[in-house]
Order: sequence, then C-alpha cells, then structure tokens
Amino acid sequence: MRAVLISCLMGASFALTAHAGPEDFVPGTVITGFGDVAAVEDARLGADTEFHIAYDIAQAAAQGEVSRALVTPARFLNMHVAAGVPEENIHLAVVVHGGAYRDLLNAESYGAENPNAPLIEQLIAHGVTIELCGQTAAYRDVSEDDLLPGVTISLSAMTSHALLQQQGYTLNPF
Repeated sequence: MRAVLISCLMGASFALTAHAGPEDFVPGTVITGFGDVAAVEDARLGADTEFHIAYDIAQAAAQGEVSRALVTPARFLNMHVAAGVPEENIHLAVVVHGGAYRDLLNAESYGAENPNAPLIEQLIAHGVTIELCGQTAAYRDVSEDDLLPGVTISLSAMTSHALLQQQGYTLNPF
C-alpha cells in the first residue's frame, strides 16, 4: 500500500511539472527570428549575473539550412535576457573549425545565399564574436574575403579556446 501511495504521489508531481509544451516557446527579443525560448523561473539569475561563454562548432549544417549550432548562442542570449540578465552582461564567442567553415561563407563563396547570414549578422551586431580556425581556413583555401562581414580568422581553434579560457570564458557543451 505504501509503495502504491508513493508511486501515485510521484506520478502526480511529474504531472504538475509537465504542463508545458511546444506552444510555450516564443520568439526571442534579442536575436529575432532565431532561438525561440520558453519562460522558466530561475532564482539564480538577475541583473548582476554575468556570463562569458564559448561555443565550439565543427559540423556544418546541411546545404541550404541554418546551423542549429549557430542558433544555440542566439537562444542563450534570448533566454537569459528574457530571464532578467542584462544583455551587456552576456559575452559570447563562437569558434568554428572543420566542415562548419562553410556556414560562415558569403554568398559568392557559399555558391548561393547563405541561410546563416541573417543569424550571423544579428549575433555580431549583439557583440558575439565569431572566429574561424586559421588552420581550417588555410586547409580549405578560405580568406577573409570569403567570409561574412564581422567573422574573423584566428591562428587556430585551439588558440582561440586557450585565449578565451584565459579571459574567463567557459566552454558550453551544447
């Protein structure tokens, strides 16, 4: 009897927390058109919260599609500003290497309009740095002229991550 009661109570508690769904996600207000978020209260967040987050992207999106990996920092910005963290307290860096270099190319080098261009433009406009690994660029014969405006080339992805870590950035595993 006791096991049945505990099981019922546990089931009821899960039912209470599982009341949200996809319809609860709304467009973000910082990076528009990318990175829908749901409102979730987190008492740890507020006006004094500060983030220094680095993202590592090696896998390209399918040709003609927006990179889900590039949407992740947009969602981070949208979600945390909505939760009360001032945008100026959120410092994001994206380090790109490997096949993902393609997602950073301008239309001429991409061979068509790059679907990532509007997202990258907004990320950079909101202070997100986007660096391409120089070793990848050299291997793929990519120059700064091939890249979308604001994207930079570093010596290597390893160098970028080492320098970002020295500046207090943590690597986001998502």
